[in-house]
Parts: sequence; C-alpha cells; structure tokens
Amino acid sequence: MKDVLPPVCAPVRLSLLRQKELINIRTCRTLGCASDLEIDPQNGCIVSLIVPGMGKLCWFLGREYEYIIPWRCIVRIGADIILVDVDEESVRRKCE
Repeated sequence: MKDVLPPVCAPVRLSLLRQKELINIRTCRTLGCASDLEIDPQNGCIVSLIVPGMGKLCWFLGREYEYIIPWRCIVRIGADIILVDVDEESVRRKCE
C-alpha cells in the first residue's frame, strides 16, 4: 500500500486574497475583504490577515475598528471566499 501524501498547497498572493471575501463560520457573517497582511520578520510567515471594519460616517472619517484574523483561524481558502473560525469580539481592534 502506498503512503498517502497531503495535497500540495499552491502559493497565494496578497492580490488574490484581497479579492476574496472572509466569512466567519461561527456566525455565517461576512467580515469583508483582506486589506493587508501581518508577517513575522524573522521567518517570513504570515501571522494574520487584516480586514477593515465599517467606516465611521459613510467611510469619510476613517475606520473605527479592524479585524486581525490569525492565520491559524483560517479554515479554508476557496476560489471566491475565505472561511474563518473566529470570535469576532476577540479579533476586533480599535483603529488608531
């Protein structure tokens, strides 16, 4: 019997991640699209995705908060969406 090898993961570009909508599987609610990445400078690995929250006054006055989604909370990256499993209150950060 042959050993079963895990599927090879293809590299993902930020430009492709920005086009995908993040959906929280706990609430079935959309969080938005990733706008940035947080990268560990020592090993070059992605630490988290940054997703902007709703704007203050029709987005004219900036953003009130953003979601910092840890990479380990990503369940699946599909063709159109990224499924995440997070507690939204724990990953929400106030913008400075």
